[in-house]
Amino acid sequence: MSTDFATLLIAAETHLKANSPQLVPIIMKVGACTLVPEQDIFASLVRAVIAQLISVKAAQSITAKFRAKVKNKITPTRVLQLSVEDFKTCGISGAKQRTITGLAGHFQTNRGYGKKLLSADSDTVREMLLPLFGIGPWTVDMLLIFSLCRPDVLPVGDLGLRAAVKDVYQLEELPTAKDLIALAAPWQPYRSIATWYLWRSRGWSG
Repeated sequence: MSTDFATLLIAAETHLKANSPQLVPIIMKVGACTLVPEQDIFASLVRAVIAQLISVKAAQSITAKFRAKVKNKITPTRVLQLSVEDFKTCGISGAKQRTITGLAGHFQTNRGYGKKLLSADSDTVREMLLPLFGIGPWTVDMLLIFSLCRPDVLPVGDLGLRAAVKDVYQLEELPTAKDLIALAAPWQPYRSIATWYLWRSRGWSG
């Protein structure tokens, strides 16, 4: 982890404690945020696709099988060598298989695509990825938070975050996207880190 990012995480923790009293007990219990920037954008996207609409535990299990299938190297070349049956044996659905294969072809055809994503601002990352088959806002949000470690991403479509907010803020119902944006205003400019802590409040260990 770079010194700059480590400093950012310390600043985020201080800000959240000062501005969001509901998060203080979680931060005190969980400790320092362990997000770490990752350079392998393709592998990160593949993991995010695998995790779409399934539990964290299921995603971890399927990802482990997939890693074994590609001999622990999630690269476009290795992905394109897999058969449909290979994906099925890992527990990956047909739609996700098409998405992952499509990503592999796109990265292979567009050399340096991963580096462009690394250096692009968040809006440009969305513009680059959302037109691709099977890549929606949630998947891009996961990339922005977990790989690019952009500090102020709010994944309003994430059910786990909405459920955590409902519990922590003692709401009667799951917050809508509009409600979540308003409630998260005090977290800015560290909504990614607040989201990470709220995920952890529900026992997520990633």
